[in-house]
Amino acid sequence: MSAHHDLGYRSLFAHPELVRELVTSFTPFKLFDDVALSCFEAVDPAYVSEGLAARQNDIVWRVKIGEQFLYVYILLEFQSGVDRWMALRMQNYVGLLCQSLVKRHALPPSLLLPPVLPLVFYNGVPHWSPSTDLAALFMEAPAELAPFQASQRYVLIDQQRLDAEALEANATLLALLFRMELSSASEVKNTILPALVTWFNDAPQASLMRSVVVWIECLAKRRGEPASFTFDSAEEVTDMGRKYATWAEEFEDIGFQKGSEIGKAEGQLSALRGVLTHLLRKRFGDLPEAAVQRIAAATQADLEQWCQRSLDAPGLDAVFGDRATSA
Repeated sequence: MSAHHDLGYRSLFAHPELVRELVTSFTPFKLFDDVALSCFEAVDPAYVSEGLAARQNDIVWRVKIGEQFLYVYILLEFQSGVDRWMALRMQNYVGLLCQSLVKRHALPPSLLLPPVLPLVFYNGVPHWSPSTDLAALFMEAPAELAPFQASQRYVLIDQQRLDAEALEANATLLALLFRMELSSASEVKNTILPALVTWFNDAPQASLMRSVVVWIECLAKRRGEPASFTFDSAEEVTDMGRKYATWAEEFEDIGFQKGSEIGKAEGQLSALRGVLTHLLRKRFGDLPEAAVQRIAAATQADLEQWCQRSLDAPGLDAVFGDRATSA
């Protein structure tokens, strides 16, 4: 288990909207499509039995659908190898969850155990070959004993092998972050970072932004990046363009893409131009040729200033200042 990945993804999946996106966009289940975020409740997974230590890479949510509660159990798995016994482990974890509900008298009046959706989120490089069905781990039983054998399945989300075209077509925040982890530096700089800026401009959520920052920091540390990435203020959405452009430059420094054909300074200028162009098109539509030429010839200081102005300026003239851009 990678501690960096553990912390990063735990910070993301502490938000109900990302848990809902994980289930609705990356599993075949549609039961959460129309469920309000207010119906999601985080559950402390620190339930233990004698001799078992609390696990730190489990995430459990309780979701109310109609009058019924069900549980989503997410097991983060970022080890370098695969685990042949994952189905057995999942059976143990689900069993501990159910046992905890019984001990805490947290069952409905029917005293029936709730349904559980067990998910394994895997980020390892090797292909995941173990069966997702516990029955495959048992020898074939005599016919008389077959009905009495244990049964447990889990849903595998293998991030490294998600379909690239499907990810690109998915407009959710979680899909953007998956693409960031799986993409080269140039793709991150030219496509994904501007899309993240736009996403937070459209939905400025300070708490979620802070969790994304934690996730990006953890991704950088796993890649060997020496300095942390932070916003001066998580609430200052207007500063995102400049900060994300700096992050894009740092990607190249830490080896996301080796042998870059452009230097550091030009790399940062290119990233800033891309972010600014994306922001302006988002707000004002297609840009006139005069604006395109000004962006192409601008200095870094100009680009940074225009990025900040672009978020609340009433028009292109206000972004660029003294010269008209309507030509």
